[in-house]
Amino acid sequence: MSLSEMGKSLSKASAKKECAEAFSSSPAGAKPLSEKEMAAIAKRMRRHIITMTGKAGSGHPGGSLSAVEIVATLYFKVLRHKPQDPCWAGRDRFILSKGHAAPVLYATLAECGYLPVDELTTLRELNSRLQGHTDRLSCPGVEMSAGALGQGLSFAIGVALAGRLNSQDYRVYALLGDGECDEGQIWEAAMAAAHFKLDNLTAIVDNNGQQIDGWNRDVMNLEPFADKWRAFGWHVIEADGHHFTQLMAAFDQAKRVKGQPAVIIAHTIKGKGVSFMENNPDFHGKAPNAEQVEIALKELE
Repeated sequence: MSLSEMGKSLSKASAKKECAEAFSSSPAGAKPLSEKEMAAIAKRMRRHIITMTGKAGSGHPGGSLSAVEIVATLYFKVLRHKPQDPCWAGRDRFILSKGHAAPVLYATLAECGYLPVDELTTLRELNSRLQGHTDRLSCPGVEMSAGALGQGLSFAIGVALAGRLNSQDYRVYALLGDGECDEGQIWEAAMAAAHFKLDNLTAIVDNNGQQIDGWNRDVMNLEPFADKWRAFGWHVIEADGHHFTQLMAAFDQAKRVKGQPAVIIAHTIKGKGVSFMENNPDFHGKAPNAEQVEIALKELE
């Protein structure tokens, strides 16, 4: 079976059915999905990520796989959003600051019904809506065009401030990479968010311990990481980033925080779900070849 055929065979009917049930009655999702149903969605998302990066022959599978449960929890459990109306004014905003992890967002948007599942195999193709880094002008559901790291938290602060100025009650969620937190702009933004007491803003750090050059501890040690955020005036929550119940509890706690922004440090495994990708920095920015795609998809059956 070719990579394209694999992509077209990924449970399209069941995905569309679940999305219709989840979003038919209310923006946040009328049907409470069980842990088993969420796990099934996460597995499909991982298959999408492997298939689309394999077909493209390029991309960033490692940090996309590590963020699957985080993004799935947001879109299927937490966010107010309407796939049939991506620009709905009352929607919560999700900002993918680690924009190279675009495959995880595209996989989620497809599972929710923003775009056809078949379209995922056009990743990084000329004239595709699914660019290597997210493009808000071409892809429905994308809130920020991403590229250089370190900018998403600043963007999210602007969106959160706009909501306050316009008396809107939407919440803003920004997903950062831990390696991205090497950037000075992240800490300038962290200081500003606390200064403006942005309790409608939640940052999530995909804390998988690696970046493109290797382990964070060797490239630029972030520890004591949680204490740094506290020192900048943030409410800090730590959770297992692959555990739906812990993630839901973390997001619930973040919503209750008043007078300061909240950050969820989600402890994850880079390349989660694929044995030869887990904790392997080589797959930060390298796509699987055809043989590796076959192996990975078998593991994810």
